[in-house]
Amino acid sequence: MQFQSPVLFHTYVSLAWTVISFRNEFYKVHRYTKVVHILKLLFVQFVFFFLVLYAFIGFFKQPNISRLALGQYFIFTFVAVFSIKFLNYILLMKYRRLVKGNIRRVVVIGKNKKTDQLIKVFNERTEFGYQFVKQFSPKAEDFETTNCFVYIFENKVDEIYCSVSELTDLEISEFIDFADNNLKTLKFLPDNKKIFSKKLKFEYYDYLPILSLRDIPLHNSLNAFFKRAFDIGFSLVTIFGILLWLGPLLAILIRLESKGPIFFIQRRTGFDNREFQCFKFRSMTMNSKADAVQAGKNDARVTKIGKFIRRTSIDELPQFYNVLFGNMSVVGPRPHMLKHTDEYANKVDKYMLRHFVKPGITGLAQVRGYRGEIEKDSDIQNRIKFDIFYVENWSFFLDIKIIVQTIINAFSGEEKAY
Repeated sequence: MQFQSPVLFHTYVSLAWTVISFRNEFYKVHRYTKVVHILKLLFVQFVFFFLVLYAFIGFFKQPNISRLALGQYFIFTFVAVFSIKFLNYILLMKYRRLVKGNIRRVVVIGKNKKTDQLIKVFNERTEFGYQFVKQFSPKAEDFETTNCFVYIFENKVDEIYCSVSELTDLEISEFIDFADNNLKTLKFLPDNKKIFSKKLKFEYYDYLPILSLRDIPLHNSLNAFFKRAFDIGFSLVTIFGILLWLGPLLAILIRLESKGPIFFIQRRTGFDNREFQCFKFRSMTMNSKADAVQAGKNDARVTKIGKFIRRTSIDELPQFYNVLFGNMSVVGPRPHMLKHTDEYANKVDKYMLRHFVKPGITGLAQVRGYRGEIEKDSDIQNRIKFDIFYVENWSFFLDIKIIVQTIINAFSGEEKAY
């Protein structure tokens, strides 16, 4: 194939493929996805790719490119992608069926024709990767939602499937609250009850319709890949562009003012409620309350250099190492101390939903003014409200907006940055 700029061509087709894939949700394939759906994705993807590929000739005025060579390139790409996609699909099914890997443990709430069909799907379609654990019948005399919750928690169940027709509105609300507060995936077998106050999503297991209560954008593998790629790139730029020269300077200033380590390392709660070590530049004198008491206004523990780096959020810069290591993201709900996680999980409704994604160096709640010390209940409630909005409505452009606002706030100063 002859053209004037190979770099231009490969950049163009790579960008075009990415955009088409994103719009087409080409990489969004679930464990229960049918072959027909994959064929549809391939067809739509390559129809648009074909048009974009030949548009390169006129768009960049490349008359010397062979149309035949472009056709060969298109066929080669189609065969390669088709083969890889189906090979991946088949291998994953074999892996779940034979090796019993990537298994999701499930319980079913309800006893009727639809639940029996669902359990049959779980037991017979082992390639889906579901392990049916137990069925609860709301019609039983000893049925109590509390017993279900205890069983689900003790047996490490991943997903709950409820037949809406057998549950009262109160019981449905209890299951929703339990799932939200304990990081469990909750799905419904639909009927005519009006539980659709939220945006629900239809999925099909074989030919059986299932309703998902919450669709989290970052559980999409393509979205997660883009966010992780951005995190790595942004953290590397920050580390090599700022931390490598600013870090030694701050280390000298911190050590000159007070004795102790340069970094303050604290255990915090992250993705899926897992603990991790969070890095910060030390901004306080050494004290026994650092892991239990948040810094308050005019806190005597904060050093002079500490006041400056906290006001400008420079103390958070070492967390870009956390981002690089995969414990955190550039943007996400701020991670809390273990003590506060335990406290708020029992105090604030749906608090645990924030752990469906990685914690961030900055977040939507922070740029909206809810950062720093928790002085009253409304502070944490409003913070969680914004965290949940972020989890359910993530987009790359929302991340960029939050980052820009964070930089603006760092230079202009924030009331609660102390």
